[in-house]
Amino acid sequence: MDRQPDPRRSTPRTDHVLADPGVRAAADRLGEGLVRRAVVTALDSCRAGEIGPAEVVDTVLASLPETATTLRPVINASGVVVHTNLGRAPLSGAAVTALATAAGATDVELSLESGQRDRRGRGALAALASAVPAAGGVHVVNNGAAALALVTRALAAGRDIVVARGEMVEIGDGFRIPELLESMGATLREVGTTNRVRFEDYAEGVDAGTAFVLKVHPSNFVVSGFTSSVGVAELARLPVPVVFDIGSGLLDRHPRLPDEPNAADALAAGATLVTASGDKLLGGPQCGLLLGSADLVESLRRHPFARALRVDKLTLAALEATLVGPTPPVPAALAVSRASLLQRATRVVADLADLGIAEVVESSAAVGGGGAPDVELPSAAVALPAFLAHALRTGPRPVVGHVERGRLLLDLIAVDPQDDPALIEAVRTAATASRG
Repeated sequence: MDRQPDPRRSTPRTDHVLADPGVRAAADRLGEGLVRRAVVTALDSCRAGEIGPAEVVDTVLASLPETATTLRPVINASGVVVHTNLGRAPLSGAAVTALATAAGATDVELSLESGQRDRRGRGALAALASAVPAAGGVHVVNNGAAALALVTRALAAGRDIVVARGEMVEIGDGFRIPELLESMGATLREVGTTNRVRFEDYAEGVDAGTAFVLKVHPSNFVVSGFTSSVGVAELARLPVPVVFDIGSGLLDRHPRLPDEPNAADALAAGATLVTASGDKLLGGPQCGLLLGSADLVESLRRHPFARALRVDKLTLAALEATLVGPTPPVPAALAVSRASLLQRATRVVADLADLGIAEVVESSAAVGGGGAPDVELPSAAVALPAFLAHALRTGPRPVVGHVERGRLLLDLIAVDPQDDPALIEAVRTAATASRG
């Protein structure tokens, strides 16, 4: 009786597989450790008889990622323009190029002319100051919460902050503005009620122990009905600074977002300081923006706590390119018309016509990212059977849509038109896999 050969005897040695030119090139690109783990896994499969010795190298190469990170590029067809779980604002091509430029040695804090130390990130700061001329001074930290934390630590440690009760908001993932401020050593003095606050409430709350009045834009929810609030222009009449956390990073007015506060108007109305995020409506990298009184911003920049919140050269480069370069993806998505999106959806569905599963539909998209929660953006989507959602999310090029009324909608408002072919291919792959 013939005995089957033991596959372990013909399994190649680890060093032989690692010496393969293709595997060696992958190790140079991805790192020795990652590739070695893939080799060990493939050799285990060979010893188990799951693959043949001649298949080991191909199995290793097929299992390796494109880059040395577990993050994967995703097509955002969710209908949420600034999707927090997908990294908020996608960067512009100019910002991506700037990241590559800044990856090596740069003059981020050096004057090449004099050979001496220079203002860190001066190009990005100049671009931000130019974008908001009403700001006497500008500074950048590592996120929006950090901007507010720095202001509180520098101005209000051991003192009071007056804030409307209806603006004591939670900013996501369980983090709350009141807890952030109190962790910096400030005491909060709440004024007004949940739904209504008047100027007199603020005036009565301010005394010699007040560091500043804080106005927080409730950017991730809407209170409607019997409500009242106090604008910056009125608050500026108080004998203390007014800090306005506008949240979503809109620097100037936007026609589609008439009720969303912006930095230019807030400063013109009398805000002493404005804080905001850079990775939301601005469409840039994650960072926190501080804009306002030149002397005050400079004192914040020089505060010891500012060092702990300093941004790196990559953020500075991406921010500058966002501000001076072509329109980033988020503002572009906010400006696109439903008509143009319907045309794109029609072309996508035409390319999928042979599958018999795709349909063009009108849809309503959202701004997302804690901005303009009551604004619906007219959009268009490709409707597919809902069961494809999982296959599309887990495919070679993940696509994230949303299921509505039993259908999977792939909304195109936040999808780069250059990704339409990849979207089509992803749908084909998912549909084929679902048919077994």
